[in-house]
Amino acid sequence: MRIGLGINYAGGFKEVAAEVADLERAGLDIVFVPEAYSFDAVSALGYLAARTDRVQLASGILQLYTRTPTLTAMSAAGLDYVSDGRFILGLGASGPQVIEGFHGVPYDAPIGRTREVVEICRRVWRRERLEFEGKYYRVPLPAERGTGLGKPLKLINHPVRERIPVLLAALGPKNVELAAEIAEGWQPIFFLPERAQDVWGDALAAGRARRDPALGELEVFAGPALAIGEDVAPLLEFVKPHLALYIGGMGAKGKNFYHSLATKYGYGAEADRIQELYLDGKKEEAAKVVPDDLVRDVSLIGPAGFVKERVAAFAAAGVTVLNVVPMAATPADRVKLIEQLRELV
Repeated sequence: MRIGLGINYAGGFKEVAAEVADLERAGLDIVFVPEAYSFDAVSALGYLAARTDRVQLASGILQLYTRTPTLTAMSAAGLDYVSDGRFILGLGASGPQVIEGFHGVPYDAPIGRTREVVEICRRVWRRERLEFEGKYYRVPLPAERGTGLGKPLKLINHPVRERIPVLLAALGPKNVELAAEIAEGWQPIFFLPERAQDVWGDALAAGRARRDPALGELEVFAGPALAIGEDVAPLLEFVKPHLALYIGGMGAKGKNFYHSLATKYGYGAEADRIQELYLDGKKEEAAKVVPDDLVRDVSLIGPAGFVKERVAAFAAAGVTVLNVVPMAATPADRVKLIEQLRELV
């Protein structure tokens, strides 16, 4: 099982580059760079490519609606080039609050757009002269919608790889089914090993039934919080505000993917209460409602023996990459945690 980690570059990614290099030496396999509505991920990934040697670099995630499909493909090919073939293209739809609220772009047809974006990217990487007529994207632009001067083009440069791995962040059944059909990897959120089959099993099976064997086995990237030690139980409390933010605050009632997931895990009443409190501005109270069992089951927080057991549970549920969130205050402590986890996987 490989180990990944998402960086927090709210203060600037230059400051974390040295830490990533230390984590690479400690055994980290993949570093994920988020985007959301902070600095763009491509700049940070290019910077990290120059500061690292072995670790894979993944966008976690680039948002479907914020770039044209061809620009996404060009950026991925460029990052794969400067990293000597170490890039993973993480894609996701994000949510309407960010896409419509920050980018001013309609949040529509995420499943259909995802399929078309991935297909266009792969055609660009194969250096095909690009002609694509989809429901959501048409390249070149039809004459009646522009000047009529557009013509099919192909990427000037020869990519390092014509098949850059695509990782799709997906939660809903149709999105997960699509990931299992067309992507090299799937990234859920708040992965609970013992309930994963109940929640996603049918969708994964349906997608895999249509999967091209050339894609290989689907990789599954879980994202548990990580703390190892005999006295780390209090750190469970630090995970609760994060869960409350997603379950309660990421979307409106009836339009919150994470609330639906918590409900499917068997915490429907608690999810309703968390959302009610969060949307009423009572964030601290909402965090207190998050069940201890939920936090413990989706995390790797506890003594080494417990963490080892939970790692085995994640592996048994099909997880191939632990994209952990280290619960540590300093870079040195985060490096130590990765070294400890490396011994347990």
